[in-house]
Amino acid sequence: MDLQKKKIYVAGSGGMVGSAIVKELRNRNCKNLITRSSSELNLIRQSDVEEFFLSEKPEIVIIAAAKVGGIMANNTLRAEFIYNNLMIEANVIQAAFENKVEKLVFLGSSCIYPKFADQPMKEEDLLSGYLEFTNEPYAIAKIAGIKLCENYFRQYGCNFISAMPTNLFGINDNFNLQNSHVIPALIHKIHNAKLNNSEKVILWGTGKPRREFLYVDDLAEAVVFITEKINAADLYDKSISHLNVGTGEDIEILEVAEIIKKIVGFEGEIEKDLSKPDGTPRKLMDVTRLSALGWKYKTSLEEGLRKTYEWYLENPSAIKQ
Repeated sequence: MDLQKKKIYVAGSGGMVGSAIVKELRNRNCKNLITRSSSELNLIRQSDVEEFFLSEKPEIVIIAAAKVGGIMANNTLRAEFIYNNLMIEANVIQAAFENKVEKLVFLGSSCIYPKFADQPMKEEDLLSGYLEFTNEPYAIAKIAGIKLCENYFRQYGCNFISAMPTNLFGINDNFNLQNSHVIPALIHKIHNAKLNNSEKVILWGTGKPRREFLYVDDLAEAVVFITEKINAADLYDKSISHLNVGTGEDIEILEVAEIIKKIVGFEGEIEKDLSKPDGTPRKLMDVTRLSALGWKYKTSLEEGLRKTYEWYLENPSAIKQ
């Protein structure tokens, strides 16, 4: 598929993931891009989405829009996380069907897998066990999105597919300590500790959970690769509902904190708050299928963390304290 000739709508173009995808598409000389901020188009309102699709008639749709957050936000805003994400994906996928969109790629999350799934997690492990309680509403919404894409293909033949990224980080991330993910939260806390000459930084939990992290520009490359090269029949005819996107490598959270500490230049201690939850003990994606199709990540964890911290320093107005 030659994306340069297509009219492409990136839902969620203002977020970390969506903005990286837009940048990657522009680097590929895709000039006919459609973007809308959340203030311009409310994807939770079905009528607004229907009107937008009727007016714009995109040929390709990439759904990077979602309500996201870290363990605190997932566990406290449970109703918002399931409702908002269900509405976004259902409205956009239905409108894409009604307007005969040629190709749709839906982005989910590795939290779709059971809390105690075998490691690394394979695509076929979906729905094989209980979810992690703290992010269950978000995970259920994302599983629903996967099944929407699969069954619009099975009933209508729509070329709608899903990609499940691992934990993401990078430029344009959310650094607000109330609802951010672990890497931006650690960067923010450790940077502030350095500025304030603090003796320690508090790390939630034991620091022992292992996580896989992918730099967001690498994800953007993977999404464009999937959009260009992979079709619904390639997956569903093999009884695969989605593709994992990650590095295939994981690391303890405490080790990540130590790398950030070194990059920031903080000389204090990292103290663990054992009263806080750890979440899922390990989340590592099996990326064998996507690797076999010809895609592999490029950015090492430390290089990605350095780039993210440089952006953080250069964009103080973009950081929500």
